[in-house]
Amino acid sequence: MQNAVPIVVENLSKTYRVSEREAGFAASLRSVFKRTFKDVHAVSSVNFSIQRGEIVGFLGPNGAGKTTTLKMLSGLLFPTGGTAHVLGHVPWQRNNNYLRSITLVMGQRNRLAWDIPASDSFLLNQAIYGIPDAEYKRTLDELVDLLAIGDVLGKPVRNLSLGERMKCELAAALLHRPTVLFLDEPTIGLDITSQNRIRAFLKEYNRRTGATMILTSHYMADVTALCERIIIIHHGKLKYDGGLSDLSRRIAPYKTLGVKLSTDLAENTLAQYGTLMPNPNEDGKVLIQVRAADVATVTAKLLAEQPVQDLTIEDPPIEDVIEQAFTGH
Repeated sequence: MQNAVPIVVENLSKTYRVSEREAGFAASLRSVFKRTFKDVHAVSSVNFSIQRGEIVGFLGPNGAGKTTTLKMLSGLLFPTGGTAHVLGHVPWQRNNNYLRSITLVMGQRNRLAWDIPASDSFLLNQAIYGIPDAEYKRTLDELVDLLAIGDVLGKPVRNLSLGERMKCELAAALLHRPTVLFLDEPTIGLDITSQNRIRAFLKEYNRRTGATMILTSHYMADVTALCERIIIIHHGKLKYDGGLSDLSRRIAPYKTLGVKLSTDLAENTLAQYGTLMPNPNEDGKVLIQVRAADVATVTAKLLAEQPVQDLTIEDPPIEDVIEQAFTGH
């Protein structure tokens, strides 16, 4: 039986007990007879729920607890506290019906056999999940079309590019038509073109199937392209759960004006309008950070007082917004 809300997490926690010792031979020898331990709280009393069909960005710096949370929700790890229900199941009970309804894609892990064609690994997945032939062919044809991988299925996986292999990994993960996808860095290491194709595929897959997705990524382009809602976790604790645009308004209530003048003036001339920011792009614009509430006033003043050739108004980079959420400043 499936809950109306596919994913419900309540006070979920995971603590590891790890041994520690000082460096050096003497300390190593002492540890043979007497070990000292400390508790590492990877996830601490996390609460959230995710509605059917949502794509939610699950963000945080390295070591924040993102992958640990996904491993608990996919049944790979037992928690030390709290509860979770995914599609009405307790994940770590690893019920067969549950495992047939989810998938975990980890960008740094392989599920395809290295020395045989991806198509052979697909057949193995068909056998593992007991997918009827007609359903398997229909699903495979759809995935091959969406991912544009028809010309690589017969090649040994070791001969595929990273982008081709990642698309085949996604196909293998989705052959059994899961309704919940846990995606851990699915575009890591890919070039920009491959990243864009993976994002477009995930968006279309969500549109066609209504699948629920949790996505972790260090590429903010993944998040802004796919997610309207984000959850931020830091040091194992939930720091934010809400809309992407709302986070920007709450934590970084400023905008960036890009100003290009028709005549050469000293850059410092524009400092009176706000805080000058470095511009990594070679587009000839001066970037000025101003409070969002003052944008209309500052823009009108600029246009009236300076020979403005081009003017843009942009929200702050989401990387900066989330960094502020992590650090608390």
